[in-house]
Amino acid sequence: MPVPIPTSHIDLLEGPVFVALVTVMPNGTPQVTPVWANTDGTHVLVNSARGRQKDKNMRANPKVAILAIDPKNGYRWIEIRGTVTEITEEGGVDHINALSKLYRGDEDYYGANSELRSQETRVKYKITPEHINKGG
Repeated sequence: MPVPIPTSHIDLLEGPVFVALVTVMPNGTPQVTPVWANTDGTHVLVNSARGRQKDKNMRANPKVAILAIDPKNGYRWIEIRGTVTEITEEGGVDHINALSKLYRGDEDYYGANSELRSQETRVKYKITPEHINKGG
């Protein structure tokens, strides 16, 4: 059962706040990547392209952590540790386009770079929160 995302900090997952996504490398060391993220109110949703290191890591070990820091107040943050409970290509492009609109104001992630669209497969990951820390 997911731990609820506190209403006091859910805005950090609803607005254009870069999130640090921590995955686990095959040798057990952490790998951290800044990513775009949003939420469905219960889960954290992130996106990547199939075959990238974070994609490989989440498929091999679904345990992850995220950290979102309020860009207006660095003392206000939320850390969510959890498990990737869904990995799907279905809706992957729609999700990256929604994130692009949220973060860049551009409804098409690929924009003029349509060649890239044919070179990668977008993947959406659903993270179920299991432990939450927050500050501020």
